[in-house]
Amino acid sequence: MSASNPSKSALSPFVFRHIGPREHEIAKMLGYLGYSSLDELTSTVVPKQIQFNQPLNVPAGVSEEEALAELRGVLSRNKVLKSFIGQGYYGTHTPKVIQRNVLENPAWYTAYTPYQPEISQGRLEVLFYYQTLVTELTGLEIANASLLDEATAAAEAMTLCQRVGKGSGNRFLVSRHCHPQTIELIQTRAQPLNIEVVLFDERAGVSDWSGVFGVIVQYPATDGVVTNHEKLIADAHAHQALVVMATDLLALMLLKSPGAMGADVAVGNSQRFGVPFGLGGPHAAFMATRDAFKRSMPGRLVGQSIDSHGKPAFRLSLQTREQHIRREKATSNICTAQALLAIMATLYAVYHGPEGLRAIAKRVHTRATELYNALVAAGLKCSGDQFFDTVVVEVGGKAEAIAAQAVAAGFNLRRFSPTALGISCDETTSPADVAALAKLFGAAVPTVAERTHLPADQLRDDVILTQEVFHKYRSETEMMRYLRRLSEMDIALDRAMISLGSCTMKLNAAAEMTPVTWPEINSIHPYAPADQWVGYRDMIAQLEKWLCACTGYDAISLQPNAGSQGEYAGLLAIKQYHESRGDHHRDICLIPSSAHGTNPASAQMVNMKVVVVKCDDDGNVDLADLDEKIAQNSGKVAAIMITYPSTHGVFEEGVTAVCEKVHAAGGQVYIDGANLNALVGVAQPGKFLHSARWWWPGRRSGRRAGASRSVPPQGRHQSRSPRAAGQCRPVWQRQHPADLLDVHPDDGARRAADGDPSRNSECQLHGQAIAGELRNSLHREPRPGGSRVHCRYPAAGQGGPCVSGRHRQAADRFRIPCSDDVISGWWNVDDRADRERVAVRAGPVLPGDEADLQRVRKGQVGRMVSGKQSAAERPAYAGLDSRRGFDPGLSATTGGLS
Repeated sequence: MSASNPSKSALSPFVFRHIGPREHEIAKMLGYLGYSSLDELTSTVVPKQIQFNQPLNVPAGVSEEEALAELRGVLSRNKVLKSFIGQGYYGTHTPKVIQRNVLENPAWYTAYTPYQPEISQGRLEVLFYYQTLVTELTGLEIANASLLDEATAAAEAMTLCQRVGKGSGNRFLVSRHCHPQTIELIQTRAQPLNIEVVLFDERAGVSDWSGVFGVIVQYPATDGVVTNHEKLIADAHAHQALVVMATDLLALMLLKSPGAMGADVAVGNSQRFGVPFGLGGPHAAFMATRDAFKRSMPGRLVGQSIDSHGKPAFRLSLQTREQHIRREKATSNICTAQALLAIMATLYAVYHGPEGLRAIAKRVHTRATELYNALVAAGLKCSGDQFFDTVVVEVGGKAEAIAAQAVAAGFNLRRFSPTALGISCDETTSPADVAALAKLFGAAVPTVAERTHLPADQLRDDVILTQEVFHKYRSETEMMRYLRRLSEMDIALDRAMISLGSCTMKLNAAAEMTPVTWPEINSIHPYAPADQWVGYRDMIAQLEKWLCACTGYDAISLQPNAGSQGEYAGLLAIKQYHESRGDHHRDICLIPSSAHGTNPASAQMVNMKVVVVKCDDDGNVDLADLDEKIAQNSGKVAAIMITYPSTHGVFEEGVTAVCEKVHAAGGQVYIDGANLNALVGVAQPGKFLHSARWWWPGRRSGRRAGASRSVPPQGRHQSRSPRAAGQCRPVWQRQHPADLLDVHPDDGARRAADGDPSRNSECQLHGQAIAGELRNSLHREPRPGGSRVHCRYPAAGQGGPCVSGRHRQAADRFRIPCSDDVISGWWNVDDRADRERVAVRAGPVLPGDEADLQRVRKGQVGRMVSGKQSAAERPAYAGLDSRRGFDPGLSATTGGLS
């Protein structure tokens, strides 16, 4: 290890300001732990056989200003044009009050996953309203708190239909008029599950329903046409098939809802509700379905309950469906949500209200109608006369020339086919834009739009979004105050440490977040011509090169910003690697019992059989049991999924032995890095694992990266996955999550390039110091099946008073956020000790808590109510409490209080 004394380092001041501790503070912590230097600490913590002692092959660290100037220079090669491409992505105006007070506010973007509801009430409230927004617009009964992207949501809907449908077949009908990326991703997800994807044209009808368990259509279609799907839905139901509608929230302000037409599931994304293009993401997708399917729906669900004082409170609900409990039997490997983007979309709807959203939708349709009328008047043929925002026009052999002229004029059109161009209007489309577009086709816009081109029998006639929240915050001042009140109900990294470990916990520096709102980053359509995002490609290539240098691997594939999808991509690559060698019989995935719950869920999604390997009390893989499981499955082992550092937060000594044993059995190794920061400049898995085939570094700033040695990568970020041998179709939407890739200008790699892995060493130092404090503040309480660490809550005046009604001090110098009487009775799930799924406080029972717990067990709690209310139940806007009600008669065992 090289010297890592910050005072003697040549690194920029950014490092010390971002990391925080000064030399005397580091010395104090080292003295407390009994170490003389950070190097000594690192040498003790990291196993000798994996330590990496050389500078990384990346540029030297620079200051914030230099890094931003360098990045600006790279991204200046991008060309920001006005895009009318559509295909699921549309221009939008982000209200400045939301941009400044949410997107750019660390109180919102550093908040932790809301597993602890008592410190997450602000975010949970907005996510609850997101679910309300989606259920209202889709006309279905229940919605989740967002998903990763529209195409992933569609694929999840396909498997939901297979799980809950009454049919026994394996055929899934996919409309040819769905967005292309949705079709491709469905095909990817269907292949390992042996689902037969059949493309069909709903406008011509379905001739063969045999073996069909589900159908998906786009509404409005990718070519803009609005079709009445009621007959198709009735026919599907008659043949025991379920129907999914991929739809558009803004269009649903004017069009009949999927639920009103009889659809079983609705999916889509909320990007056009105030979230920029960002070259494809991230954006918050949604899924809504019938209440009967709630236990099979993927993703998070936010529910409304009551606290010990009888007041409304929010929490995550129905977690008995999820990976940390059901493992390989989980409904999905989805364990995350695009919370920040879902919050932005919800607040956009709150700010505009139903009248404002309807006005925007009408304005968008008017612009499209004006363009259509101009084109038809000029003698051109369009794909249909019933549409919402998209017009597809046939121009014969002139398509390329007109598209090029449009680019020269500052517009991007969709090359729908060799002879047709698509034009999608949006919130940003002006009358001048329409006139300029019409001129490209030799047309002139009529002075008055003749009529609407929405089908009369498809117009929406029900009352929606009557809840008070969608009517109250019209002024910027009131919205700003509302956002402040919400953030005060949360604890994020802008105000405190959160004592739960996760690969999501990263406090990005302000300089790293700054480029997210640059037009060169967030204003580029994902299907813009490649020459318009050259700067993006340069940045992506730079990041890939740095990650290869950090990990010691040969290639990097940037994945969606969810580890679960990275797991899926890695296992899919491993599966196809075996198949390319003729080893189709290898279908066993070894997974340690301590692994993340998403690991077994991802394995079953690629049709691998999960075999659990025992771990010792510290979470280390039991090598003897590993030998036994390999012997029992001789010749059938496909992979092992391990986490490094382990889920217990330690560098496992036997990791090389684990890999050697699996490789000797012919299997591949998938390593979930969980935290790339723990390894940068300290250890390189590509080196210390020798022949390891696959590695998955942890999340950094909301992005994931997969790396491989001998398995071909899963398809590079800047293009669709190649179809070469050993590779497969895309597992994510194009360029997702591109607009977060800029969060790397002065990252740990560049610090380690100077031979100074100080940040990683200091993280280890912080962990060791906190552990030392916790030894004085925590005790272990025995229980059947193991022990759990509990907070020892001192009484006021005996080690620290209660703070702000939300925290109790566990020690004079260390605060642990934990549940108290603000929201009692449902903080955590103890699956082994409580088979009734009753939520139990993660700590000793305090005076008065027993009565609260009895109330939970007796069913005196609210259930999640995020479904569509009847007109009689829905409160009209009259200053009433508009939060959806709760059912105090629902028992905890059936109501999903978990």
